[in-house]
Amino acid sequence: MSAAEYADWNGALKRAEAHAPFLARALERQPDLRALLAAGKTDAAFEWARMRGIHEDVGTGLRRERLALATTVAIGDLAGVFPLSKVVGELSGFADRALDRAIRTAMDDRAGKGEPDGFIALALGKQGSGELNYSSDIDPILLYDPATLRRLDSDDPGDAAQRYARRIVTLLSENTAEGYVLRVDLRLRPASEISPMAVPLGSAQSHYQGAALAWERAAFIRARAAAGDIAAGERFLERIRPFVWRSALDFGAIEEIRELTLRIRESYDGPVLPGPGFDVKRGRGGIREIEFFAQTHQLIHGGRDPSLTVRGTRTALDALAAAGRIDSQHTLILGEGYDRLRTIEHRLQMVNDRQTHSLPEGDALDNVALLDGLKDGAELVAELTALSERTGRIYEELIGQAAPVQMPVPKQSELAVLLGAKGFADPEALAQRIDGWRDGHFASLRSEAAIDAFDRLLPALLDAIAASDDPDLAITRWEGILERAPSAITLFRLLAAEPAVLDRLVATLTLTRTLSDELARRPELLDTLLDQRALELPGPVEDVVASIERAAIRPDYEASLDAIRSVTGDIRFALGVQLIEGMTDPLEVARALSRTAEAGLQVAMREAEAEFARTHGRIEDSELLVLGLGRLGGGALTHASDLDIVYLFTGDFTAESDGPRPLGATHYFNRLAGRVTAALSVPTAQGALYEVDTRLRPQGAQGPLAVSCDAFAKYQRETAWTWEHMALARARVLTGSAAARADLEGLLEEVLQSKRDHAQLYEAVRSMRSEMAKHKHPRGPLDVKLRRGGLVDLEFAVHYLQLKGRMKDGSVLVDPHPDAFDPDLGTAVSALIAADLLPAEIGSAHDVMTRALVAGRLLAPDTFEPPRSAAKALALACGEESFADLLSALDAARQEVAKVWNAIFGEALSLEDVSNDGME
Repeated sequence: MSAAEYADWNGALKRAEAHAPFLARALERQPDLRALLAAGKTDAAFEWARMRGIHEDVGTGLRRERLALATTVAIGDLAGVFPLSKVVGELSGFADRALDRAIRTAMDDRAGKGEPDGFIALALGKQGSGELNYSSDIDPILLYDPATLRRLDSDDPGDAAQRYARRIVTLLSENTAEGYVLRVDLRLRPASEISPMAVPLGSAQSHYQGAALAWERAAFIRARAAAGDIAAGERFLERIRPFVWRSALDFGAIEEIRELTLRIRESYDGPVLPGPGFDVKRGRGGIREIEFFAQTHQLIHGGRDPSLTVRGTRTALDALAAAGRIDSQHTLILGEGYDRLRTIEHRLQMVNDRQTHSLPEGDALDNVALLDGLKDGAELVAELTALSERTGRIYEELIGQAAPVQMPVPKQSELAVLLGAKGFADPEALAQRIDGWRDGHFASLRSEAAIDAFDRLLPALLDAIAASDDPDLAITRWEGILERAPSAITLFRLLAAEPAVLDRLVATLTLTRTLSDELARRPELLDTLLDQRALELPGPVEDVVASIERAAIRPDYEASLDAIRSVTGDIRFALGVQLIEGMTDPLEVARALSRTAEAGLQVAMREAEAEFARTHGRIEDSELLVLGLGRLGGGALTHASDLDIVYLFTGDFTAESDGPRPLGATHYFNRLAGRVTAALSVPTAQGALYEVDTRLRPQGAQGPLAVSCDAFAKYQRETAWTWEHMALARARVLTGSAAARADLEGLLEEVLQSKRDHAQLYEAVRSMRSEMAKHKHPRGPLDVKLRRGGLVDLEFAVHYLQLKGRMKDGSVLVDPHPDAFDPDLGTAVSALIAADLLPAEIGSAHDVMTRALVAGRLLAPDTFEPPRSAAKALALACGEESFADLLSALDAARQEVAKVWNAIFGEALSLEDVSNDGME
């Protein structure tokens, strides 16, 4: 009889519904699928799952297909009809399809329909070997070929690749009402601490040929071109094959591999013997040890024996036995043990669809055993004890280490007692972790002096961490600093002597991911926390430009780009600290962020022009101008702001450049504009800088990146929509000669103060706001932009008054107020108040909402109420006593805006609408 005929479908369904809440909910949500599974119709079930993936929204379709597939695979597994190879094969195949579909969607949405040319996803880990577990991350490496990457003509390859990468990760990882598709971990990419999400092929190849580590060799045993431009991915893997499969290993390389295998055992700090808390992946004799047993032999012998260059663990064990490299009995023990451990791992993960590998306690352990078909948890532990003993001894023969002796659990150490008293969860485990920091693997804690300074700091450090919103997160991020900082004695001593600085550090680690991630990536930013002078507002644009120029270590283009990122990054970090500490008014921070961006833009423009001129020369009597719009134009950025810019050029569009490779003016300035965008946005060794948004240019994303000033003037006078003139109300000329700036500013003034049909203007503004409300919904109570009565409503009202002007009748513009056209919204509001066109209360309403916007981008980026300490910091930054007071002030501000809207447009935004706004 076939496996399907032996299958116990009803028993599997009953066990799933009784012992796996995730599967019970999934079956309840998918009754048609349950019926197919109850009848044992596996082919129909898989087809049903695939059909669920067909949806106009790719993310929704993938999430529904994933749920259906996970349900089908789980029940077939529990019923005994699917062997492990079928389970992991189906899960891995779906991961490949989902990743490929996400790549194609990201590229198609921006560049139109086509093939994913030049964008590669390499699958590593269990996806690469086709062995994904039930609730696994995927660990792809995203690569791109700048020469062949499909993109808009106006896009720089590096910028386009990072956009694609961000979109791919969001499509797959974001947890929506439909769940998630796949958790994506990009940390296996080359030099992940400094490299962008998508890495250029050339940089990746250089890394693997010269700077890669032993663990990266092990990772690439299972690497596979899984999605995107698969042919290009296979060519890349072939090029780096000598890095993975070395034909001759020296003794140093063999020792490096041995140390790597030793660390697998030594890095595990859980229970030695199976029982509650035992990790079936990382524990003695567990999944990882079996995988590394096979991979170690592959690395040593595979370069000379191509039969060993296979990906799957079972396949590798069989190949090694066939080649006589390992004992056939070992292959049998490890292979059978691997299959059973993977099955138990799946049972653990099926319960709640969580990426867990540890045995739970008590009833939860019995529950997993019952799901598996055993009588209780004791039976499962007994089976695992015998299994891990057999596999663990074989691994110990490989690494030359005796089997560990199970020691009695020691009494709580003094540190554990201290940690428990401070309220830390699992103080024993944390005490072991802290003791492990001193074992010499952190360069910052290798000397006796450093350890002594650290021990003196530790009590105060633990107090500060315990008082934070998320002590576990603070510990993890502090550990990241210890790992990356080459030396930290001075830091330890200063923190011990300055409690306020210590509190500042813990706040930076816990209150905002933006700052903590930057600090983890660049430990040198600790100096900012220690130096009070660094926590002052930056000077004018010219001062920041001078700082960037001083920071360039060489007089070349790449050094200048690194300097832009280094200096602006330092300033942005310092401004973020000032915000979360309540040291500086967010309105001042917003202006300082804008000055910093302008300085970076000016240097990027100058350096890009000089670099471009080396090849293409210059065009006489012509120049590239940058027009800033939105918050950049208004001089009030947040830490999350894109740079909204429009590129324009002066002079004769039929002219030609005078360099070795001349270009016509239109082509010249469009290419140059792309270079400037890349100089601002493409990550370098110093990290990323800004997102640049050029969609506000004439004809939007479909139009050329740079247009002549004459064409821009004609477009604004004759063709532009009302919303485009509204956008010009916040426009500011950021680069260019004095004469060119004056000409462009004159055009802006002319357009903004031109005659308009007031009825059309009135209807256009109301209609645009109505459409925006339909398509852009507010998220949380702190969404001060989109909630009715928020900043968008205020901006629309201000722009309407600006474009309408001060009228005596319906057609003649009389007595315009120049200050009312200031691109700074706050200045414009003040001018309109002075002209009696807005009530005085609107000034404070604008200020309180803008403060909440600027500070909220760091402390409450999702616009919902943040944890306790972050909520307190947000209120302090906005000048309020408590978070409740801040909410009250925001509500009052929105009511004032609603009154203005009602007065201007006769469209009642009732106070109830303003207060509730449809929020949950």
